[in-house]
Amino acid sequence: MALNLEQKKAVVAEVADAAKSAHSAIAAEYRGLTVEEMTDLRAKARAGGVVLKVAKNTLVRRAVEGTDYECMSEALTGPLLYAFSMEDPGAAARLVKDYAKEHDHLVAKLVAVGGQLYDASELERLSKLPTYEQAIAMLMGVMKAPVEKFVRTLNEPHSKLVRTIAAVRDAKQAA
Repeated sequence: MALNLEQKKAVVAEVADAAKSAHSAIAAEYRGLTVEEMTDLRAKARAGGVVLKVAKNTLVRRAVEGTDYECMSEALTGPLLYAFSMEDPGAAARLVKDYAKEHDHLVAKLVAVGGQLYDASELERLSKLPTYEQAIAMLMGVMKAPVEKFVRTLNEPHSKLVRTIAAVRDAKQAA
């Protein structure tokens, strides 16, 4: 079904809004996926904070002009779906990677992060980025470690004294 000019403008505006606020973008070929599989993929995308769009490449080229994802314009060929990570940079990559494990027809073609275009092989590395909560937990662990070590160091002379007195007491009781 052909889109009229107003519908095309709406699609361009939707994709442009997603591209302006996205942390990363993935373009994947979806040829061969059934309607049920696409519906399932869209549901998983909504749950994971990913905007998933299927649009004509010419409309996407117009939509990404002036955004960090303009670097993708030259490589947009074939039937592609576009996944934009809204919450954390690795969300779209995790979605595409996990879904592609179960469905061979979904193949990542392009990965873009921060204005840089990467090959599809970088999808694995992007998918392993920690979420916001995981990154905060890792940071807190790194910040807490020196304090814990300092407290243990301060406590060690007292512990050593108590162990020495206990050893003396045990030696006197044994004698």
